[in-house]
Amino acid sequence: MRILLFLGTNIAILALLSLTFSIFGMEGLLAENGIDLNLQALLLYSVVIGFAGSFISLFISKWMAKRSMGVHVITSPTNDTERWLVQTVKLQAERANIGMPEVGIFDHPSPNAFATGWNKNNALVAVSTGLMQSMNKNEVEAVLAHEVSHVANGDMVTMTLIQGVVNAFVVFLSRVIGHVVDRVVFKVERGHGPAFWIVSFVAQIVLGFLAMAIVMWFSRKREFRADIGGAKLAGRQNMIAALERLKEGQDAPKMPDEMAAFAINAGNVQKLFASHPPLEDRIQALKNMR
Repeated sequence: MRILLFLGTNIAILALLSLTFSIFGMEGLLAENGIDLNLQALLLYSVVIGFAGSFISLFISKWMAKRSMGVHVITSPTNDTERWLVQTVKLQAERANIGMPEVGIFDHPSPNAFATGWNKNNALVAVSTGLMQSMNKNEVEAVLAHEVSHVANGDMVTMTLIQGVVNAFVVFLSRVIGHVVDRVVFKVERGHGPAFWIVSFVAQIVLGFLAMAIVMWFSRKREFRADIGGAKLAGRQNMIAALERLKEGQDAPKMPDEMAAFAINAGNVQKLFASHPPLEDRIQALKNMR
């Protein structure tokens, strides 16, 4: 099962922040009078930690993507292909009314692309070498339009807000579980014993993984909207042709696990945790578009 970069980063940061708060004694808010859990204080704590982890992930998303995928950012085009990529993204960004994203290429045989960034005017759009080799210009233009639409729709910010809410509930429920186990199973009457910290930490990791299903459901919904935006920018037939080409290439080497959260083609994963809808459904939705 794929551990997606955005979600994986969230879980890691969430765990790190929780551990830091514990070391410095800030989780004293969790228990009032040393016995009963202060649910109001816990909820506030959970919201702060949950959204902090999510927004940190958002702000470092572009840096993480460049580093993990080895993206070559085109600052000064050196050939016709690079010039065409930059010019195409520039025109699409102007039509979508967003700032010019950084444009890059990463070396991978899978036909793929991704967009990331903390706001509409500070984004990155990158395509794989496999995409450039397997698609014609009309199809590549449609893929770029899909990614520019993600940026214009503010999908990274939307996903961050959703992730923040999910994170808050994960932190909240994990502490409640830890508290109950500490009191009921280990009979700790005052304060918190080691079981609270261990159980809370494990529950946070497990719940964070299960919460991926909720976030991925929202992700799949956003993909349909990005397809519509791509069709408007590059033409519906070009968008359909690009998706059909991607469907043909599903047997090609898959994207690295860490980039599946950003990619246009998530590959074969269990449906519940898939970040993208089946290509057949996306193609049919475009054909039905009026």
